[in-house]
Amino acid sequence: MLYDDPRLVALYDVLNPFASDTAFYLALAESAGHVVDLGCGTGLFACELAKRGHRVTGIDPSAEMLRIARARRECGNVTWIEGDAAALPFVGAADLLVMTGHVAQVFLDDAAFLATLKAARRAIRPGGAIAFESRHPAARAWENWTRERSSRRIDAPDGCTVEVWQERHAQPDPLTSGRAAFTTHYRFLSTPEETSSAASELRFRTLDELARLLADAGFARIDWYGDWNRAPVDETSRELIAVAR
Repeated sequence: MLYDDPRLVALYDVLNPFASDTAFYLALAESAGHVVDLGCGTGLFACELAKRGHRVTGIDPSAEMLRIARARRECGNVTWIEGDAAALPFVGAADLLVMTGHVAQVFLDDAAFLATLKAARRAIRPGGAIAFESRHPAARAWENWTRERSSRRIDAPDGCTVEVWQERHAQPDPLTSGRAAFTTHYRFLSTPEETSSAASELRFRTLDELARLLADAGFARIDWYGDWNRAPVDETSRELIAVAR
């Protein structure tokens, strides 16, 4: 989903606050001079990196997301670029390239994802790394994409209360198809009530599929984790977290 509705973009940081994944990536970046945040969104994480002294390049295809990113104060040394992996040859060598927030799953086609990984490999200096996460298919996250299981209420920056929930589209089992489509609904509890929605589709790849793509892109070593505490991957893991060099 490309975020271009200002009302929904305004909710992004509320829906995606700093959490255990943030701590993982911040620790990973400790020794990195230049960090590229590919799919940086509203720039919350990129700015935190910059505040800690890193040089950061934030890249995102959404002009509306970057509008918020560029308006952040005290971001330090951040370069914002509207685009995708095609911009990587122009940003300078990176010590670390991250794709947070399950960005890896928006690449439905293996060829498109492989092209991005290859571009990342060329952009990372020797000894540098790429890091990203993808939901573990075995955790069947899509089973929670119903109003009953996913509904929550948040307070928008303008003070309005918003109910947010996901509804999965009817389709073949993602364990077989590797894909899951859903719609996120936003009910603004104002007077009169307003409702907006945004459709998404995600690719669920296995560890073996991700490892093959990383190897094809030229990454020789991959460390895998099943959660943000760096536990090994097993069938109970909710995440497939890759750190590849």
